[in-house]
Amino acid sequence: MTTPQRSQDGDAEIQAAVLGYIGAHPHAADTLDGIARWWLPQQRYVTAQARIQAALERLVADGSLQLRRLPDGTALYSLGRASAPPAP
Repeated sequence: MTTPQRSQDGDAEIQAAVLGYIGAHPHAADTLDGIARWWLPQQRYVTAQARIQAALERLVADGSLQLRRLPDGTALYSLGRASAPPAP
């Protein structure tokens, strides 16, 4: 059973995702099925990717992860010195 507050929170999340997508693609238009199938997953991916990036940056800053740039500029994350197990 869904509580009214949980339903409103879910509605607000969907509304924010739709508005985020249409803000990034102002000429977009789609059906309910298209929005559910394409817009919402894409917008959630973009939002999640931004949140993940921020979390990775914090983990690098505190030494839990280390960041290494590959020759093409791609960021590669691995265990940081602060989190590494002691050498045997």
